[in-house]
Amino acid sequence: MTSAPDIRSGRLASGEYAEAFCDLHAPLDPHEARVAAERCLFCYDAPCVTACPTSIDIPLFIKQIATGNARGAGKTILDSNILGGMCARVCPTETLCEQACVRNEAEGEPVIIGQLQRHATDAVMASGRQLYKHGAPTGKRVAVVGAGPAGLSCAHKLATLGHEVVVFEARQKPGGLNEHGIASYKSTNDFAQKEVDWILGVGGIELRCGQALGRDFTLADLRRDFDAVFLGLGLQAVNALGIDDAGLSGIEDAVSFIEDLRQSKNLSTLPIGRRVVVVGGGMTAVDAAVQAKKLGAEEVTIVYRRGAEQMGASRYEQELALTEGVVVRHWARPLAVKGESGALRSVTFATTAEKDGRLVDTGETFDLPADQLFKAIGQLFVPQVLEGSSDMLDLEAGRIAVDDERRTSLSGVWAGGDCVAAGRDLTVVAVEDGKQAALSINSTLQGLVPMAAE
Repeated sequence: MTSAPDIRSGRLASGEYAEAFCDLHAPLDPHEARVAAERCLFCYDAPCVTACPTSIDIPLFIKQIATGNARGAGKTILDSNILGGMCARVCPTETLCEQACVRNEAEGEPVIIGQLQRHATDAVMASGRQLYKHGAPTGKRVAVVGAGPAGLSCAHKLATLGHEVVVFEARQKPGGLNEHGIASYKSTNDFAQKEVDWILGVGGIELRCGQALGRDFTLADLRRDFDAVFLGLGLQAVNALGIDDAGLSGIEDAVSFIEDLRQSKNLSTLPIGRRVVVVGGGMTAVDAAVQAKKLGAEEVTIVYRRGAEQMGASRYEQELALTEGVVVRHWARPLAVKGESGALRSVTFATTAEKDGRLVDTGETFDLPADQLFKAIGQLFVPQVLEGSSDMLDLEAGRIAVDDERRTSLSGVWAGGDCVAAGRDLTVVAVEDGKQAALSINSTLQGLVPMAAE
């Protein structure tokens, strides 16, 4: 494939990369945290708690911060959400706990719950103390497939309950999307791996990286060798644009771009186009677009097929993109790509509209000059990773079907995170899935509830 001449590295001066990719939110100092905490009304039956998928006792941890007990606040958070540090950085709090905050009605501004959560969990991490320990041994072994948020949450809870856990991770590095799939400016200083190391510090968890389900072992193997199995597989593929890319260079998956950037040791070596187009409307699209701009792209445009209200990215994320100089265009879908000498030169879009609840083309088209195109139109679960077991595991809407306890249709197998049908593709939801699955597994292994019959 021919290299596009307008895609190159080193668009910024060497010292500009650190500034461009610095922490999105500077951490609160103790005084700032106490002032922010004192705005909380400490509501009874607080709506922010209900809005949190992991049911963190938000008024309690904020009151602990207000009284100067940041580490105690961190313990309160981590008791409900063991990945509370990363969730404080990546959760769309503006559509969850902060949207539910009653201060919105009184003053139009919520308590900054996300930043306070980071302040508290960072205090725990900085202390170097391990708050949890492996429980009294039960003699039971559980296999966890996937070292992402769901798998890590499940493994940690199982370990505290006394079970031995083996975590199988296909990549060479654990962390899932927290490590490989979010914008680097949201998690700086290798925080994702520090959090993983802290979680594994509970003991009783063996991590095996480079081990993929369907390649190195099967689900049948796990069911034979372990007392229970949890699948935190995530999503393995990306949706296609539905157009012929003509074999042109410069057309990439946004997920792969973000992963390359996250794992890069030298951002100045990462090639980026001069004119970049991102197709999609979710958080991945925004992360890719903003980071392309930060790498020195002159023009970056997000194109989404519907309106701003229908975008998967929150209003805050959309505003962040605009603040960074990204152009956002709505009501258009990709129709074709055009190239020259094997390299992308422009993308043709059809304008769209909604008619009778359906998305239709208006008949108008336009071209956007582009030397790099990132596809960010969603990811897919690939049932084939189950290697012949998909006929036993019920699927729903292309993902694994589970009940409220995250049990699958297969006896002794639980699942959670993005790979399940009820998943919301949020880190905090994956964490809750892992926790609830672990509690269900524990009850089953203790004989409190019967193993589901096949």
